[in-house]
Amino acid sequence: MKTPPGASSRAKCSRQLRSSFAFSCPRDKQLTHTLNFPQQEQPSQMSPNIPGLDPLNASWISQPVLLLTSAEDLDCTPGFQQKVFHIDQPAEFIEDQAILNLTFSDCRGNDKLHYEVSSPYFKVHSDGRLVALRNISAVGKTLFIHARTPHAEDMAELVIVGGKDIQGSLQDIFKFARTSPVPRQKRSIVVSPILIPENQRQPFPRDVGKVVDSDRPEGSKFRLTGKGVDQEPKGIFRINENTGSVSVTRNLDRETIATYQLFVETVDVNGRTLEGPVPLEVIVIDQNDNRPIFREGPYIGHVMEGSPTGTTVMRITAFDADDPATDNALLRYNIRQQTPDKPSPNMFYIDPEKGDIVTVVSPALLDRETLENPKYELIIEAQDMAGLDVGLTGTATATIMIDDKNDHSPKFTKKEFQATVEEGAVGVIVNLTVEDKDDPATGAWRAAYTIINGNPGQSFEIHTNPETNEGMLSVVKPLDYEISAFHTLLIKVENEDPLVPDVSYGPSSTATVHITVLDVNESPVFYPDPMMVTKQENISVGSVLLTVNATDPDSLQRQTIRYSVYKDPAGWLNINPINGTVDTTAVLDRESPFVHNSVYTALFLATDSGNPPATGTGTLLITLEDVNDNAPFIYPTVAEVCDDAKNLSVVILGATDKDLHPNTDPFKFEIHKQSVPDKVWKISKINNTHALVSLLQNLNKANYHLPIMVTDSGRPPMTNVTELRVHVCSCKNSKVDCNAAGAPCLSAAAVLLLSLLGLARL
Repeated sequence: MKTPPGASSRAKCSRQLRSSFAFSCPRDKQLTHTLNFPQQEQPSQMSPNIPGLDPLNASWISQPVLLLTSAEDLDCTPGFQQKVFHIDQPAEFIEDQAILNLTFSDCRGNDKLHYEVSSPYFKVHSDGRLVALRNISAVGKTLFIHARTPHAEDMAELVIVGGKDIQGSLQDIFKFARTSPVPRQKRSIVVSPILIPENQRQPFPRDVGKVVDSDRPEGSKFRLTGKGVDQEPKGIFRINENTGSVSVTRNLDRETIATYQLFVETVDVNGRTLEGPVPLEVIVIDQNDNRPIFREGPYIGHVMEGSPTGTTVMRITAFDADDPATDNALLRYNIRQQTPDKPSPNMFYIDPEKGDIVTVVSPALLDRETLENPKYELIIEAQDMAGLDVGLTGTATATIMIDDKNDHSPKFTKKEFQATVEEGAVGVIVNLTVEDKDDPATGAWRAAYTIINGNPGQSFEIHTNPETNEGMLSVVKPLDYEISAFHTLLIKVENEDPLVPDVSYGPSSTATVHITVLDVNESPVFYPDPMMVTKQENISVGSVLLTVNATDPDSLQRQTIRYSVYKDPAGWLNINPINGTVDTTAVLDRESPFVHNSVYTALFLATDSGNPPATGTGTLLITLEDVNDNAPFIYPTVAEVCDDAKNLSVVILGATDKDLHPNTDPFKFEIHKQSVPDKVWKISKINNTHALVSLLQNLNKANYHLPIMVTDSGRPPMTNVTELRVHVCSCKNSKVDCNAAGAPCLSAAAVLLLSLLGLARL
């Protein structure tokens, strides 16, 4: 399909208008408007890309500016030039006879233009003629024509006045959804998009366009609605209700609102709609009033030393709030400054379009160890207007770090190190120093030490000092001068990170450490320690328990040892200072508070004759075997009972013994030398440790003393007689009176209950 005459020039003109608002368009038969602006608004400095305009505050030149009323003349808006048509219903649509001519443009030459009609009885030829495929009379009230290219699509509506409704779904016919139905509007209201540059100066209001209604009834008025009129932000646009002139009341900012969708209608004197509403689009034309901004900083990049030329370091991009479809937001990047400027003032290059920063020097110049400073700071400039001198600029700082790689092995500062240590001591004995040219903040510099020879007993360990990178050699197991006075270690050093392939560890990465052990006077050592012996308690005073043995580790020195008692809590022991024989000075008692779990603990000292003398400590554990040397005793020793008690039980007695089994229970309970008739008192065994004392008959109110004899099971057994005091009390009308008996008393039942509770706890 051919492009309509003048369409390409109009489209070109429209694009030129959007980008710079400086244009010269060929006139055609479309309706035009001329907007004149006052001469006094001429700026002192003219914008290079928009003649007659200040770059940040637009003012128009005094010459008239030609604005085309047609949307395609103002801007190539893809779609049908006219979207709604009205025809009267004919008696019959004649086959292949043109009904109307349609004009559609996608602003790109209409390549592969395709039409579809909602009725299968009509088609659109490539030249835009709508024809019937056969003679037909009834087609409904409306036909819809859909035009589509790879770049645009649109819908036109043919209203058949006098036609009748027919069934059918437009969406089913075209198989695509529209966000809203095609508005029906009469051709009497003619509106075209209005283009207004942003940042206009006073005076306001100023006319920016006009709406024409050729068939407007007398007395009717225009009404303008929409966002910017009666919706927020209100009051930006208004219309002369009589003439249809549209005016703007203030300057506009495209970055705030780029387009306004308004609606025009005619109304009668009562405000009722006569025609419309018809959409009116207001387009705000961009000016270059926004500088590029770097919003994502700080910008820090890293590149490995020795990287090949052309290695991408990072990408840095800026944002421009101006119209991205114009050169106002078309950015170009360059490096304004590099610090430091050595070894080359041009170490890096930035892609002017993408913002990629790459290296441009040889790998040899990217040697971190030879650079004056491994950190570079670049001042990056972004300029709009595709980098032209008239463009606005913005800058940012990009920091590039030259990262270290492990291309230098650590080296010991000397081949041999010396150290001395006293025998028996532990801790760091020497710090091994190394040199490494790599970055101290990386694993390429941090050292790792290993003892590779001379440490069979694992007496030595080496660790890295994280601050100095030195190797701290330590003794972790005490050394013995008498066993070995000298030690030689072979130690290697490596980095935490592996070396690069062309670098290896050399002889300087190993060192020898010579260690001299100093002899000291060591303390005598008891063997064994602790010393243990088992004896019966109550052995005779002066009994020998054992002879202790302490040896002096200083075998090369001839020294004597003397013994002494260090701790003897009960004062039971004595030690011979020469030969170490330990004997008793008192009776050993297993039941003593100084004995715990039948074990008595004492400490002894062994002191050599060195100068100064050294002393060692030994522990003696005496396990005491029990003998039956403690008689049992009973509890409680006081009981009470009512003189008229029906329950003649008096008290439950328990027995205990300090000795160990088998020198304790079972216990035997008896009444010893009863001084009252035999049938008054009775004692009965409950279990191995408890017995019940009861009366055979009631007694008068008085105090009674009952001797209780208890015998343990030891060999030989031991017996103890304890006097049980029994108070017989008067218990009348729930009142207990033991005064006459010599002491306050409880009822026999209460005494018995308490005794049973005590038994239950055992």
